[in-house]
Amino acid sequence: MSDQDQAEVKMAVAKLRQEHDDYHAAIESMTTTGCNPLQIQRMKKKKLELKDRILKLEDRIIPDIIA
Repeated sequence: MSDQDQAEVKMAVAKLRQEHDDYHAAIESMTTTGCNPLQIQRMKKKKLELKDRILKLEDRIIPDIIA
């Protein structure tokens, strides 16, 4: 992977982490105010999907080392 590709992936990871953190804050706020449980559950699912995407992108950055 070239340095430019790696930088682009790192930027995408940073953006997704920020979005993940935003979902986390929103879920915490909604939980404390007693919002619709179905809406909270949907947001948790989106947060989990973001986490999966972050992990997949991070795997692309870290090279596989065969020991």
